[in-house]
Amino acid sequence: MELKEYRFRFDELEVSTDIIEKFMGYGPGQAPEPMPQLINEVLEIAHDLCDIRGGYIIKQDINVSREDKTMHINGTAFDIKKIITNQLRKMDNVALFVCTAGPGISNYSKDLMHEGDFIKGYIADVVGSEIVESAMDKIQADLEVQMESTGLHITDRYSPGYCGWSVGEQQKLFSFFPKDFCGITLTPSSLMQPIKSVSGVIGIGTEVRRKGYVCNMCDMVNCIYREK
Repeated sequence: MELKEYRFRFDELEVSTDIIEKFMGYGPGQAPEPMPQLINEVLEIAHDLCDIRGGYIIKQDINVSREDKTMHINGTAFDIKKIITNQLRKMDNVALFVCTAGPGISNYSKDLMHEGDFIKGYIADVVGSEIVESAMDKIQADLEVQMESTGLHITDRYSPGYCGWSVGEQQKLFSFFPKDFCGITLTPSSLMQPIKSVSGVIGIGTEVRRKGYVCNMCDMVNCIYREK
């Protein structure tokens, strides 16, 4: 299947003051002043800073082994470990995805930190994370609609660096995409540039379902998907 690529405007995403406050650990309406004002200021600026892009490609030549906890895509082996293996073992196809908020929001956060505005810099960092996750939510929702129209279902999404899956395997994952797809590159240590980017896989098939993330089985405390 050919690559499918998306672009989003900031105002197409569900990134609001309430969502940022929740990410920062505050309950509804509980963020102290001037936090809500600072969040609003960052959100207004973020509108013009982002280059929000993403996409996926679906592969059919796959195999998941419960014995050695690996996933093979077109002959390339991924050591996805136990948790992800259990969630993907019934898939028939797989969508490999990438998504980014672009470099602007991260550079803005760094500039604020350098100037000593650590609170606002942290807020900008959180906003960047929420932008890319919100964009990826939209891509995944569109994938789900397309698959359901053909009688298929999808899983939750899983990324290198989570549930024991080594971030180093992003090198393999990115080998399935054109060079610099969506403006994303990898450092020698397999970190994505721009920083506010995500990558991973989504299982597709007749017997798979989105179940929500199995937080009680994972020891990654700072995971953005973890239920609080």
